[in-house]
Amino acid sequence: MKTVEITQFQIDVPQTKLEDLQSRLGNTRWSHQMRGANWDQGTDLDYLKRLVHYWESQYDWRKQEEAINQFAQYKADIDGIGIHFVHERGRGPNPFPLILTHGYPDSFYRFAKIIPMLTDPARFGGNAEDSFDVVVPDLPGYGFSDRPMSNGMIFRVHDLWAQLMTETLGYKKFGAHGGDWGSTVTEQLALHHPQAVVAIHLTDIPFGHLFQKPRDPSAEEEKFLQKSEKWMKKEGAYAQIQSTKPQSLAQGLNDSPAGLAAWMIEKLQSWSDCHGKIESRFSKDEILTHVMIYWVTESIGPSFLPYYDFANAGALTWMKEGIQKVITSSKVPAAFALFPKDISQPPRHWAERFFDVQRWTEMPRGGHFAAMEEPELLAADLRDWFRPFRRGSGAN
Repeated sequence: MKTVEITQFQIDVPQTKLEDLQSRLGNTRWSHQMRGANWDQGTDLDYLKRLVHYWESQYDWRKQEEAINQFAQYKADIDGIGIHFVHERGRGPNPFPLILTHGYPDSFYRFAKIIPMLTDPARFGGNAEDSFDVVVPDLPGYGFSDRPMSNGMIFRVHDLWAQLMTETLGYKKFGAHGGDWGSTVTEQLALHHPQAVVAIHLTDIPFGHLFQKPRDPSAEEEKFLQKSEKWMKKEGAYAQIQSTKPQSLAQGLNDSPAGLAAWMIEKLQSWSDCHGKIESRFSKDEILTHVMIYWVTESIGPSFLPYYDFANAGALTWMKEGIQKVITSSKVPAAFALFPKDISQPPRHWAERFFDVQRWTEMPRGGHFAAMEEPELLAADLRDWFRPFRRGSGAN
């Protein structure tokens, strides 16, 4: 077993960076928006102006920084790349190790609300026996993790996570949860490391499966595939540019805080269960803390790399992935929690083509950012699902 040095980590953004941000916010050059366009053409300009004014005049990053630093954070060199992660120990007799993987456009902060619900369920009306040791890494290139130095990192993350959980933190077996890119990484964890991953929990079916159209789709699947294709044509331009010319977009967003906010919050608004009113789901402080993590780490460009990696992977990569799926497909038990306003609503039969689906929960509300929008519902589903898998997961 490799010995990996783990160092404690605290966020401490230099004051000069915050002063520079204030200057940029005050000097924002506003674009034009047609009257009545609202959010139809992207982020509503009137809302963005109000948000930027709040950002400049009232938002307190130091307060948010202090709150985030209440989590036990660490950084470790995993196979040559520095990974930032939260590692909160459970408050119960036998905490179960669980790794949570975020997606885009977010970071470890996606899980800030749900972490205490999982580590200390008794505090939130649950049972102490259902507590988890929670590990929440930033994907490479996101947040406070290091940036990838070569293409193809998204196909290596599962190995980094397995090494983090078993060799670095000493867990023999563990569970995994994810959504968006997190669901892709979690599926790969199950495929490549079934000896350590006892069960997985996802909020969506990895989008890559949309390119594996079956010859015999059911009527329900056909409807789902047609709806997904229609969504991509109307809403998928962001993924196309991030997959093809990410650097062209990244330079502008990395230089303009208002531009960065516009690019990110349009997804918070359109992918959440907010009925068009973004602040019915996220407070201004939550929205801006999301954006600030990207701003202070200058990670918007690196966050595009999984899209580029996926779109530009060579035949050898896909051959290896295909062989692995043949070898270990459907061997790790899987649970799905589907939220009604998420990007897609696949039928269970579609999931069963790729996973050993043993639990299928259709939630009454919530969207793509379930851990932020409906943390109580998601936490309860995670507790219920992983309860039978708790034996034999001890740590050093």
